[in-house]
Amino acid sequence: MSVWLAANMAPVMFTALVLFLLIGYPVAFSLAAVGMLFGWIGIELGMLTPALLQALPDRVFGIMRNEILLAVPFFTFMGLILERSGMAEELLDTVGQLFGGIRGGLAYAVIFVGALLAATTGVVAASVIAMGLISLPIMLRYGYHPRLATGVIAASGTLAQIIPPSLVLIVMADVLGRSVGDMYKGALLPGLLLTGFYVLYVLGTTILRPEMAPALPPEARTLHGRALAARVILTLIPPLALIFLVLGTIFIGWATPTEGGAMGAVGAMLLAIAKGRLKLGMLKESMGSTARITSFVIFILIGSSVFSLIFRAVNGDLWVEHLLTSLPGGVIGFLIFVNLLIFFLAFFLDFFEIAFIILPLLAPVAQTLGIDLVWFGVLIGVNMQTSFMHPPFGFALFYLRSVAPPKVRTADIYWGAVPFLFIQLAMVFLIIAFPQLVSWGLDGPSTMPAPTEISVPETGGSSLLDSQDFDGLFLPPPADTNP
Repeated sequence: MSVWLAANMAPVMFTALVLFLLIGYPVAFSLAAVGMLFGWIGIELGMLTPALLQALPDRVFGIMRNEILLAVPFFTFMGLILERSGMAEELLDTVGQLFGGIRGGLAYAVIFVGALLAATTGVVAASVIAMGLISLPIMLRYGYHPRLATGVIAASGTLAQIIPPSLVLIVMADVLGRSVGDMYKGALLPGLLLTGFYVLYVLGTTILRPEMAPALPPEARTLHGRALAARVILTLIPPLALIFLVLGTIFIGWATPTEGGAMGAVGAMLLAIAKGRLKLGMLKESMGSTARITSFVIFILIGSSVFSLIFRAVNGDLWVEHLLTSLPGGVIGFLIFVNLLIFFLAFFLDFFEIAFIILPLLAPVAQTLGIDLVWFGVLIGVNMQTSFMHPPFGFALFYLRSVAPPKVRTADIYWGAVPFLFIQLAMVFLIIAFPQLVSWGLDGPSTMPAPTEISVPETGGSSLLDSQDFDGLFLPPPADTNP
């Protein structure tokens, strides 16, 4: 038994992690517990030395010293302040008045505001809840079909997943060892195209089934002419200025993502002060939520570091590499398999769990196959959007259900999400077919090599960790171990 376990430690370890997750044990503690358990088993079997575990404190301190991760609390705090200061409500009201005279106008307003909130907050929950509370009752009141209304709100909220300054892009950049700025540049055009596809879907719906998205009646449009123009200018300038402050300074190289996030957090507080809405209670609530979200991310990252340390030590990276590089179809076969895997895992795992558990296993294989990791990260990021929209476990659907009126059936929310789920999958295939959608703003070689058959390397390829973490820490399994 011990001989078999020593020979199959990596797949057994990965299976144990899946079982822990399926029984509902917290992700961060599942990762750490499985890592420590199999570290002890490896030491008992003579595969590892106890000195391996001495690398854990250094890795934890390395996480805490990582300046890139400082952007997570900054952007989270910025988004929470903006959401609680009423900016989303003002944007939806103003843009709704602007587009209200045409069929589907409120849906267009939700998509437009969703994209703006994504570019200023980077937090899906804040966008979905804000638009669900503000726009859903209005859309239902004026005759919008519940499926279209809920689908547009949920899908527009998930734009915060891919449009910079997305928190997921920050985490993925850290996991992949790539620049956050490059991830932002690569994700910008796919995010804007996805927004455009949502608009086209609403347009097609209003043409084929106009009763699903009627125009606002004249009595509901209270602003006209100069009054509307002045309201639009005063409402749009602050968020657009904040977008330039954060993303513009990052893109042109004036600020790092961490510095941009800090400026965004300060800018959000200044906007709230200008509106007279920065109250002590709101500030405390925003700081508390920021601390909880940041702690959640950091604990998962620490747990994943424990898991990856042991998984790499038992040659788990080589097992995954041999498994994936032997797929038929070469690079294209690998990409198809990976995207199908991410799509189905999104039924059960959220985006942070996929980023911390699955992505570190896939990235070394992608690099071995010659795939640019920025392009690969954006591709996976678009795919992971589906984790918010999957019935029945999509978090965007849960957020919307929590604020939707009782007359909106859960089935309507689920069916409303399905068309937008297919739009997101279509965007995945477009990125594979046209890599330039990601690489247009980047300096470097082509993002994806020509599809060729890749032979399995005979020796170690890319690793999840630096090789110096393991120098002298491996022992071969004992030859005479009794089963």
